[in-house]
Amino acid sequence: MTKTPSAAKGRLALQSSFCITLVLRASETCLNWNKEVEKHTSGAKEAAEKLGISCEIGEKRPSGAKARVDPVGFLRGLKPPPPSGSSFSAACKAQVDSAAFMFGLKAGPTARTSFSAACLVALTVMLAATAGARQSTPVIHPADEDLSAGTPVLHPANQDLSAGTPVLLDAMTTELHRAFTLLGRPDPEKQKQGDGKQLPPYFLSYAVSDASFVAIQAQYGAVVSNSANRVRVADVQVRLGDPKLDNTHGTHRGSAVNSLELPLGDDREALGRSLWLATNTGYGTALDNYLRVKTEAQVRAKEEDTSPDFSEEAPQTYIGKPAPPVVVDRAAWERRVTALSKIFREYPDVYQNMVILTAQSETDYFASSEGSQVVTPHLQARLLVFAVTRADDGMDLFRAQTFEAETVEGLPRQAEMEAAIRELGKGLEALRKAPVTEPFDGPAILSGRAAAVFFHEVLGHRLEGQRQRGDEEGQTFTKEVGKEVLPAFLSVADDPTVTTFGKTWLAGSYEYDDEGQKARRVDLIDDGVLKTFLMSRLPIASFATSNGHGRAQTGKVPTGRQGNLIVTSTKTEPESELRKQLIEEAKKQGKPYGLYFEDISSGFAVTTRSSPQAFQVIPLVVWRVYVDGRPDELVRGVSIVGTPLAAMKRILATGDKSEVFNGECGAESGTIPVSAVAPAMLVSEMETQRVQQGTARPPILAMPK
Repeated sequence: MTKTPSAAKGRLALQSSFCITLVLRASETCLNWNKEVEKHTSGAKEAAEKLGISCEIGEKRPSGAKARVDPVGFLRGLKPPPPSGSSFSAACKAQVDSAAFMFGLKAGPTARTSFSAACLVALTVMLAATAGARQSTPVIHPADEDLSAGTPVLHPANQDLSAGTPVLLDAMTTELHRAFTLLGRPDPEKQKQGDGKQLPPYFLSYAVSDASFVAIQAQYGAVVSNSANRVRVADVQVRLGDPKLDNTHGTHRGSAVNSLELPLGDDREALGRSLWLATNTGYGTALDNYLRVKTEAQVRAKEEDTSPDFSEEAPQTYIGKPAPPVVVDRAAWERRVTALSKIFREYPDVYQNMVILTAQSETDYFASSEGSQVVTPHLQARLLVFAVTRADDGMDLFRAQTFEAETVEGLPRQAEMEAAIRELGKGLEALRKAPVTEPFDGPAILSGRAAAVFFHEVLGHRLEGQRQRGDEEGQTFTKEVGKEVLPAFLSVADDPTVTTFGKTWLAGSYEYDDEGQKARRVDLIDDGVLKTFLMSRLPIASFATSNGHGRAQTGKVPTGRQGNLIVTSTKTEPESELRKQLIEEAKKQGKPYGLYFEDISSGFAVTTRSSPQAFQVIPLVVWRVYVDGRPDELVRGVSIVGTPLAAMKRILATGDKSEVFNGECGAESGTIPVSAVAPAMLVSEMETQRVQQGTARPPILAMPK
């Protein structure tokens, strides 16, 4: 591992351009998603109706999937293609686990806000705008005002911005100072009418993501899109009350943030007025929710965790160089992407394919009323390959592969990618002919890559700070601090300051989090013993401060999230030895075979009390390893299921080589880039179930030659 400065936050979720809307067959999981959506959107509908807003709850899916498909409309010009029509359609398909449709996208833990219907994005915007419009007094005005000498000032006081300060950051700081000051000043005109009292914010921050990107997509050996775009979006966070109890308490956490697109240029007046508008609207939303919080506090029972709503942190200052513009030879990459997509013509049973190149350059700016000023760059390039087929019995199958680096120059050579795509095509055609698995409960090996996804879903989400607080959270590990939760030979850390593992770039790296706090390595589990959690500025019992893991997609309130989750072991074996131990364990249990999970696409974890504390992981490539010496057999239709406490204690040994999984993770604070690193693992007991099998036959009309 090497540590170098980086800020791979990617808050604008350019991941949208990676989105694959090929619709696969839904599983029974879809029913559970819909039940949760209906339960948690009914309140939103009632609130909307009271304000005269019509909101029809239509197609439902986890918010992580929604964020990837349409990240609040920020990436105009790069919207994903529509569903592919009836050839891959069925009732309820797009809802299954969004990650089953897209390599690397993992539906987040099903916290309350993780299940939102499609219209709730628009509803949130409408509610915010309505709340702002309903204020009887214009809160602040865009015109310049003379701030008296006695007016409270923003810290650090009278800061002298150097010539090297970016114009955008200067404009942000100036308007933030003005807004924070005026929002606390009574309105003399309204005072005459007996209505001049205002509740001042105790915290105000501006977070701006300025991103440019290029996206080139090919399918069937021809380019279907080649686009470039730039967007600049501001998140304004307003907190009213005090850190102990503010407008974000409980279910009102989303009320802190209001988003608005900003001008792309450096016109200070245009920037200031845009920030003013977002601040004014955000203040109205915050005030409305703060009054609700105060009312609810009077009528509800005492909460289990009475920690404050916001932690006290020291101001941070870091002015990094803005990210350079995206430089891509689009003509050359059109040829490369086309050539890669054309390879699938060699595989007639691969019915759909996409090859997508995306290159992103983003600079994130942060300023707060506490005096923080942070500017961090982020570069990312990714080439995604995605292919789909259908077995004769109607089961939809897919394979995918990604290549990632900071810039397109760091991506593999063309010959290397072509070889990988041919292997993918061969593997998909073999998978189409493989037998369907039966439910299984017995020993298994997870490859390093599969184990990385497994730990991210089964353990990582449950170690996020906010999962330990709230009456509806399952709090799996809340009271386990200081206790053994893993075998003693395993340790787990999350280290966003690491940018590479070996020669592999890590997507979850960043230098400052989305609350302006410096990124830190956090040793979560040491020799099997739980030590701490991934913390944002939302305190929990016994953990009062952030450890640099407050992360969010633009438009969301940051929460404790994973960056680079790294699993290490002191009990390692060559993978050939793990295979021998797998066969021995299967014989001991009287099983005819054990399972080897070569690749996993994604998964999701349920963390709420209202649902079973369970997880589901979706493998792509699974082999039966027979105890009688027969050749390994490829199988399909497998889904790993289980509960976290039991699954974590069944690890017997690990391999001596670690592998990396780079992907995107969706949860209540949106979709963010993440990485996980782990060695292969031998597990004494792994439970699998069959996935739902479709009934539609393969294409009736043969593919043209």
